[in-house]
Amino acid sequence: MKPEKIALIGVPLDLGAGRRGVDMGPSAMRYTALRRRIEDLGYPIVDLGNLVTPMVETSAPPAPGECLRYLEPIAEVCATLAATVETSIADGFLPLILGGDHSLSLGSVSGSARGCAPGLIWIDAHADFNTAETTLSGNIHGMPLAALTGRGHPLLTGLAGRTPAIQPAHVALVGVRDLDPLEREALRHASIHVFTMHDIDRRGMAAVIEAAVAIAQQGTGGFHVSFDLDVIDPREAPGVGTPVAGGISRREAHLALEIIAHAGGMRSLDLVEVNPILDERNATAALAVDLALSALGKRIL
Repeated sequence: MKPEKIALIGVPLDLGAGRRGVDMGPSAMRYTALRRRIEDLGYPIVDLGNLVTPMVETSAPPAPGECLRYLEPIAEVCATLAATVETSIADGFLPLILGGDHSLSLGSVSGSARGCAPGLIWIDAHADFNTAETTLSGNIHGMPLAALTGRGHPLLTGLAGRTPAIQPAHVALVGVRDLDPLEREALRHASIHVFTMHDIDRRGMAAVIEAAVAIAQQGTGGFHVSFDLDVIDPREAPGVGTPVAGGISRREAHLALEIIAHAGGMRSLDLVEVNPILDERNATAALAVDLALSALGKRIL
């Protein structure tokens, strides 16, 4: 079942990342005529603009070796985003959140999880399953999936009003290919369903994403989709902060979101880690918009 109307929410957050520039992702995606193209699909749309987010220059610098860099300002932004997403869903909208680094998904997923128990499809080259005890960088964009499933600092784990926000058994992680050593061990002992690039290579994207949708829908009130552009091979999506060779293709990404759209049940969607500074002629932002349209039901024929 297709959503009836769309709410755009920009989150120009870069405090969770290790490289600057991802705060310009929402503007880069809007620049590609995102609103008009969604309207061309027949959706009423409201653009709620960008959330106010602090800049590195106006935030207290983290201490040397800090394991949770910019914890408090990130938690504040995510709390505001959670409330915005919750209100948008209650008003009958499907929130489309434009990022910004992946720490923002703490807010988007938590907002979607308020009032129901949704599933989660996390499409990413990285597991984002670190905590303060396992992180190598201290960057919170490497921690949101752990926090959403109940692991980590209380400021990050409780944004949905309950802990965990998402039951691990209702999570499908798709496309992962770059894990930190202790993160890998934690993931092996979690109940999250992990589909690595090895699984995609062997089984094909269609089979993997159909399994992911089944997991996210089983006994849940719909599901959130979090799509990190670095899941795509950097030859096709160069404008990301943490590129990893050997990713999925443009067509595999479209297929995944086309299958998700056909299945129905998506409550909310975020597109994250678009970094125009690292991009080539806005190609990654343009691809992100094309993928959003596929997720909203655009078909070839």
